[in-house]
Amino acid sequence: MKTLRWPARLSYAVLALTGLAAGWSQPGLAETTSAEPVFTMRPVGWVRKVDGKSFIEIDKRYQPALLGLEKLTSLQVLYWFDRNDSPEKRAILQVHPRGDPEQALRGVFATRSPLRPNLIAVSEVRVLAVRDNVIEIDAIDAFADTPVLDLKP
Repeated sequence: MKTLRWPARLSYAVLALTGLAAGWSQPGLAETTSAEPVFTMRPVGWVRKVDGKSFIEIDKRYQPALLGLEKLTSLQVLYWFDRNDSPEKRAILQVHPRGDPEQALRGVFATRSPLRPNLIAVSEVRVLAVRDNVIEIDAIDAFADTPVLDLKP
């Protein structure tokens, strides 16, 4: 069994290239080691936005997994912050909430910051309809074409 290990030391070398340029000031940064396990994930679908409506389009091969979903009123959508995926942004561990330097620094696990070691996001949405492999939802805090990792009731 592989054991997850915490980074041995913090690195502040990429400060100017990451958080400050993105509006986040004085972030704490982490360094990774090559001994850490790597996990591979593939999207099960994509966020779609058309004419002011939001949808989750599930890959056809996963359509059987939608059985019974039409009976749910809400759904948790786990998705990937793909537009923040860089080693520098993943290394940021502390941010000022909402990028406001007047607010005290917090660890990213205590915020909803899109800057995270693993770029997994979660939003709860209301299910409006399910048609074939497409779920119509009320809204989602994700960009169009964001990869969806999983759905939870």
